[in-house]
Amino acid sequence: MVDSRLLRGALNGRLIVSVQAPQGSPMRDPSVIAAMAEASLANGAFGVRLESPEHIGAVRKRCPGALIVGLWKQVYPDSSVYITPGWEEMRAVWAAGADIVAIDATARHRPAGEVLASLIERTQRDLKVPLMADVDSLENGLRAAALGCQWVGTTLLGYTEATAELRPPAWELLPLLRRQLPPETALICEGGIASADQAIRALEKGADAVVVGTAITGVDLQVGAYVGRMDAGR
Repeated sequence: MVDSRLLRGALNGRLIVSVQAPQGSPMRDPSVIAAMAEASLANGAFGVRLESPEHIGAVRKRCPGALIVGLWKQVYPDSSVYITPGWEEMRAVWAAGADIVAIDATARHRPAGEVLASLIERTQRDLKVPLMADVDSLENGLRAAALGCQWVGTTLLGYTEATAELRPPAWELLPLLRRQLPPETALICEGGIASADQAIRALEKGADAVVVGTAITGVDLQVGAYVGRMDAGR
């Protein structure tokens, strides 16, 4: 049975905070990630998006009732797909305590030639875990919904070879997806949202919920951006 919080109607214009930190950052410590997640939830976030089984487990322990969107970034030499790319990553994210698993649902070649449709079918059969499809285009979003993904997110627009010339937020993609996705499929705006005003605009464009990461929890990138701009102005 799908968690009622994951149904489209439950999202209703809510905020999901992506609590992640780059490799090598002191912010990547599981206790720090868990603290940021708790602070986000305590201040009204509907849920959190977390990377790696270790971080998912730490947040689940500290915030037992949290709604967790989980993923695991893994890099393989034979593919540019890195967001929960295969079965082992799917299983590990689910086992760590994610309520919904985010997966790269673009048309790109997957590691070891794994097929997206087969991966989704196996996940639904063996794990029965809901899926968030991270996509870069209308075609891939509609295909992901047809394959059974409950959420479709604009996460990868601008980050794939086919969309490298585009920059998030996905202002043009959002209304196209909302008009053509099945009524029960939730549409999530993720990527490039840098202010509350932009989050509201995403909802006006058809998103059911908005994921914000760097603008809220991206200490490394935010500080680097300030320092870079200030140094350039000297």
